Amino acid sequence: MQSIGKKGEELAASYLREKGYEILSRNYRFKKSEVDIICSKNDLLIFVEVKTRSSLKYGQPEVFVSLNQQKAIIRAAEEYLLETDWKQDLRFDIISIFMKKEDAEIEHLKDAFY
Repeated sequence: MQSIGKKGEELAASYLREKGYEILSRNYRFKKSEVDIICSKNDLLIFVEVKTRSSLKYGQPEVFVSLNQQKAIIRAAEEYLLETDWKQDLRFDIISIFMKKEDAEIEHLKDAFY
């Protein structure tokens, strides 16, 4: 299942670039926490969790971002803010990807949590 997640992250990064976001970091790690993509646009720093699924049997991909996972992403984000001395606004997004046979459905949920 690792490959579908990596493919989803590649699609998400491409999608964000097409929408004018600058990718600053991918798979940023702090202790046990990881942020899939950190990007910026219009003086806004965005921490993005990418969720990719090949089936909607158990629900939309974004419902798999648990409260614990959100807290872990926020911890990593706080460390990134300290490292980079970021003083502007920030946001937490989820990019939900449903992989079909030859196609992918991408949904960008802005301000998904905090």
